[in-house]
Amino acid sequence: MAVRAAVLRAQGEPLEVVDIEVPDPGPGQVRVRLVAAGVCHSDLSLADGTLRQPVPAVLGHEGAGVVVAVGDGVTRVAPGDHVVLNWAPPCRECWFCETGEPYLCAHAADAAGVPHATLLDGTPVYPGLGTGAFAEETIVSERAAVRIPEEIPLAQAAVLGCAVLTGAGAVLNTAGVRAGQSVVVVGVGGVGLSVLQAARVAGAGPIIAIDQHAEKEEPARAHGATDFLLSSGGTVKAVRGLTDGRGADVSFECVGLPVTIRMAWSASRRGGHVVVVGVGSAMQMVEFSALELYFFGRTLTGCQYGSSDPDVDVPRLLDLIADGRLDVAGLVTDEIGLGGIEDAFDRLRAGKGGRTLVRF
Repeated sequence: MAVRAAVLRAQGEPLEVVDIEVPDPGPGQVRVRLVAAGVCHSDLSLADGTLRQPVPAVLGHEGAGVVVAVGDGVTRVAPGDHVVLNWAPPCRECWFCETGEPYLCAHAADAAGVPHATLLDGTPVYPGLGTGAFAEETIVSERAAVRIPEEIPLAQAAVLGCAVLTGAGAVLNTAGVRAGQSVVVVGVGGVGLSVLQAARVAGAGPIIAIDQHAEKEEPARAHGATDFLLSSGGTVKAVRGLTDGRGADVSFECVGLPVTIRMAWSASRRGGHVVVVGVGSAMQMVEFSALELYFFGRTLTGCQYGSSDPDVDVPRLLDLIADGRLDVAGLVTDEIGLGGIEDAFDRLRAGKGGRTLVRF
């Protein structure tokens, strides 16, 4: 069956909206009709070659929709179910899964290297991050489809699949932020706003947002920041001024650049916790002196998918949404069609806006 999709033919080139053929689901697979998909910075990194991606590919990994068909042996979902896509589905059998770290599953990325569709001329097409959500329909493993209640608006649920699971998970799972702890968030995009919201849910304070764009102050405060600082040479000193001279208990870096990682590190107190949420390039290095690693006693932690298990954390987050403690609708600043993704990429490059949502 032919569907419209935004296809990346070669990394570094613009996406092209074309028809692709999506097959019937095979054993253990489900076919999902997308209702909405968020445009994440990781999609931009795949498009421009910062992250590796077999091509041609349908990007998009933050999506929600309705199951329209299932393959043999599928038990998790059925046609008509509303689902959020999980771009890192755990196998539940590898060492990491059995050790209680499903977000580090050894097989979570397997689907990204296997074609899931074809161009009309028969050329195999790969699913970006295993999901291929920038298309009217996609094929994924049943493990990548997390069922949600029908009363949850699918357009809002889409951002759960990456921005909210990653950002909220970084706070609630990776760092385990406690009430009264001071928090710094460097980078106030879709993930950063989710970090702010979760820090507010955890009872943190002060919650200090840092960004290079002044227009980010209003959304940052709306989503939980008690203070906002423009990134500059005096930012770290300003953070110390807001935290009794010590620095933050927990710092979250949501950009993925050496300079912002160093800022989050320096803005943390001695003995503090620095969580790197942003996805950076393998070609960019971050340097620390041997003395500062010893002297400051800080913990530096990478954060893969918010240390989340979507089967567990999506229902948990839905409860917070139902209670009015998380505002996922407020994360979305723009809505577009498939043809608007390149413009959304430009906004990401410029550091503007929160989350752009592709509506089908």
